[in-house]
Amino acid sequence: MTDTPYSLDDIRQNVSRIDNEIIKLLAERRKLSLEVAKSKIQTAKPVRDQAREHDLLLRLIEAGEAEQLDAQYVTQIFHTIIEDSVLYQQAYLQKLANPDSLQPVARVSFLGAKGSYSNLASRSYFSKKQTKLVEMSCSTFRDVISMVETGNADYGVLPIENTSSGSINEVYDLLQHTSLSIVGEISQPIEHCLLTAVDTGIDQIDTLYSHPQPHQQCSEYLHSLGNITQEYCSSTAEAMKKVAELKQPNVAAIGNASSGELYGLSPLKTNIANQPENVTRFIVVARKAVDVTSLIPAKTTLIMSTPQKAGSLVECLLVLRNLNINMTKLESRPVIGNPWEEMFYVDVEENLKSPVMQEALEELTRVTRFIKVLGCYPSENVKPTEVEIEE
Repeated sequence: MTDTPYSLDDIRQNVSRIDNEIIKLLAERRKLSLEVAKSKIQTAKPVRDQAREHDLLLRLIEAGEAEQLDAQYVTQIFHTIIEDSVLYQQAYLQKLANPDSLQPVARVSFLGAKGSYSNLASRSYFSKKQTKLVEMSCSTFRDVISMVETGNADYGVLPIENTSSGSINEVYDLLQHTSLSIVGEISQPIEHCLLTAVDTGIDQIDTLYSHPQPHQQCSEYLHSLGNITQEYCSSTAEAMKKVAELKQPNVAAIGNASSGELYGLSPLKTNIANQPENVTRFIVVARKAVDVTSLIPAKTTLIMSTPQKAGSLVECLLVLRNLNINMTKLESRPVIGNPWEEMFYVDVEENLKSPVMQEALEELTRVTRFIKVLGCYPSENVKPTEVEIEE
């Protein structure tokens, strides 16, 4: 065994000292990123400069290798730091563009009680805005929207699509009939676990509580369990609360492990989703639309219905293609009361105020029966700048 001049306590104290220094340096770096945002206002430069990010990562990889740090480790850390910097600058620029929306406290409605995935997404989104929350739990998606429409909440957070189970149709249908605007988005990793209130074994579980979406997202694992009774709840939080109250060895809930701790539950089995990377995209709605500065990437969401004739949808999509507007989502939903008629939801990567988007809306108005903009909002999906890493 190799002797060391330091005791374990000495080593831990040094590790804590270094960790504190890292925290201070991260805070200093974040403050400098704000100064960068201020300078970009003067020069009208966009927040992201991916060519510079690429060069920065290459330089950091080289510096890391000189300190015996592997390239994968360095890039993973700095992708996170760069993402934080971009979102921090975007939030600052958006506050300047929307001075009336400055609020130290925001009332936010979401599905389920504390610990639900919608609650986790709400906290994650507004933490980046440095806004304190008044959390308002709701039992249905309709209630989430109603709370905002009536002025009882400032914002509503709604899941819109999942990488495993696809679109949340109920939310899309509600968007047809609301006057609210989409003002933001966030993608939230979903980490499904099998949670129980008492020590037990998987072979003893015969009843599973959850919201229908997690059931669908974990269908392959649930199928492997055999004859399991699936009890649907209004949210994952309600499911966890139910299992906590029952305290029986034969029941379990699907939910997040950290949220389960709020209800005294422990994970019996982790990572049970069909896809390893299970992510839900949430939208944020408010009574008033926001202006998105041209310095940051924006998305616009609209709904439209087309004439009942061959090629009408294609004609609409050609408008976007010819104007070089990238469409990231196309979803069709039936129009209630009009059999066989569809309403199309479209997400595009373009600022509503840009000349090209205004031209697109003008042409789409000409070739559609109905068109409505649901919102223009900052794109929160910060794609990492790729660099080639030599093995």
